[in-house]
Amino acid sequence: MTSSIKRSISIPVDCDACAARVDGLCALYRANVLPLPARFRAADKRLKAGEDVFGAGETFDGIYNLVEGWVALYTLLDDGRRQILHFGLPGAVIGFQPDSRATTTYGVQALMDATFCFIPRDNLVRLVRECPEIAMRLASLMSRDRSLSFGHLTSIGRHSARERVSQLLLELFIRYRSQWPGHLIEELRMPLTQELIGDATGLTGVHVNRVLRELKRDGIVEFQYRRLRILDPDKLVQVAKIDPHLLAPWVRTQEDGDGTRAGPHPQLVRATRAAA
Repeated sequence: MTSSIKRSISIPVDCDACAARVDGLCALYRANVLPLPARFRAADKRLKAGEDVFGAGETFDGIYNLVEGWVALYTLLDDGRRQILHFGLPGAVIGFQPDSRATTTYGVQALMDATFCFIPRDNLVRLVRECPEIAMRLASLMSRDRSLSFGHLTSIGRHSARERVSQLLLELFIRYRSQWPGHLIEELRMPLTQELIGDATGLTGVHVNRVLRELKRDGIVEFQYRRLRILDPDKLVQVAKIDPHLLAPWVRTQEDGDGTRAGPHPQLVRATRAAA
């Protein structure tokens, strides 16, 4: 099979503005230093919303650094139903598999126009040999995603519909918001629909709609026209019942080079830490 990304538009990626330097493979490098992986990458690619990076059954030929946009990792059932396993945000590393003979068991679809920096497998091997710290960074990213996957499994298997939707919205808000240093807004746009939320939480679109209306009625969150607004951070954390340790990598604020605070909204940070 041939992945869509191999047929996509080639464009250059600006390493200085790349999201992988904030929350991805290149986070080891300072703003004024060219990341080492830049010397090992191949053609940078851009996909349109709805196109697949790769589908189930394809071989892993390298790793894809998501520079811009959102993607969904998903599986399809025999009857056509879809289960979204994970959402990839800017900085995500997609498609890593140590065994060159392995094939994908899931597909990856762009939820909006997305840009990728591609590092072929052979180049990745040379990169790791030259900079072992990259291997540890890659392992850290994979471990973080695995922990989130375990959290998703627990949520779908044991939580109520209200808890599942709240947990997903809280997780995505904190993960995405952590990439915006200095911004303290409680509102952001997400490329999500009620159908996507349902596919990620194991709920029907009708059920998701009912939960969202209840959360708005109770003054917790408002999600309309792909815009999420946090109305009461403390209540959202209480309802979501998420293990706060899963969000620790994004909740942990850091000082950037200008001395400004980076990370999610402070009130959400306090509420999430208080739940730990």
